[in-house]
Amino acid sequence: MSKTAHRIFISILVAIVFMATIAILYKGISYYRLSLEERVYHPDHSLLKPSGIIGHGLGIVGSLLMIIGMTTYMARKRYRTLSRLGSLKNWLEFHIFLCTLGPIMVLFHTAYKFGGLVAISFWSMVAVFLSGIIGRFIYIQIPRSIEGRELSLNEVREMKGDVAGVLRSSYNMDEDSYNTIVDSIKKKVELYHKNPLVRYIRKYIDDRRSIRSVKIVLKRNHLLKYEYNHIISLINDDIMLNRKIERLDTMQNLFKYWHVAHLPFALVMLIIMVIHVAVTIVFGYHWIF
Repeated sequence: MSKTAHRIFISILVAIVFMATIAILYKGISYYRLSLEERVYHPDHSLLKPSGIIGHGLGIVGSLLMIIGMTTYMARKRYRTLSRLGSLKNWLEFHIFLCTLGPIMVLFHTAYKFGGLVAISFWSMVAVFLSGIIGRFIYIQIPRSIEGRELSLNEVREMKGDVAGVLRSSYNMDEDSYNTIVDSIKKKVELYHKNPLVRYIRKYIDDRRSIRSVKIVLKRNHLLKYEYNHIISLINDDIMLNRKIERLDTMQNLFKYWHVAHLPFALVMLIIMVIHVAVTIVFGYHWIF
């Protein structure tokens, strides 16, 4: 999938989530804002209550979206026969889409009324959703191949280009300018602080300063616009790779610990969801079937 196609793909998914949320709110905002006692007198109560046609339907569709999102992504990761059906990255993005839209629909299905065993499933769903956001952040910090395979430290190091060599051979700059630019991409993170968070913040600030100093040097050398942009792009890429190399081990460990929290919540949510569905069927609650 090309970058343009990928952007269109992501834009469509985001638009669907926003439009679905806005449509539900447009239909039921006046109902959801009422207290539980006052809702009985609302003209759309029979439609929007958890057992109503719309409310019940939102619960069914939202639950199906989450189940499909979980099972398809797990199957794509587990079975090699599915590796030809798109990259793992795209499957993850579709998993995130389904597991974002699904909880939104389930939230409106509850009509903000939580209680009993279902409350455990709901808050487990919230925990899964929030931990998924954290997991996504950790995931994108770990360098991966086009297919979505996690890269080793050596593979990441091999991605680094010889920026110094390119500058020396392709651009006519004075020695001071060359040294300033090369020094900006060779600073070691260990020099900053023992605390990882403080080290990361200080390194980020220093990288921004380095970029600004490089831009000043490049402007002083009166380079052409495309040369200027190319050098800035090279240095930005090199700095980003340096950051990923520095925190690769930490992020890989965090990702392992993240699974310990994410998967149990997902299983609790799924089990109680199945119990909830079974109980509603036993007690005669039916949708449009």
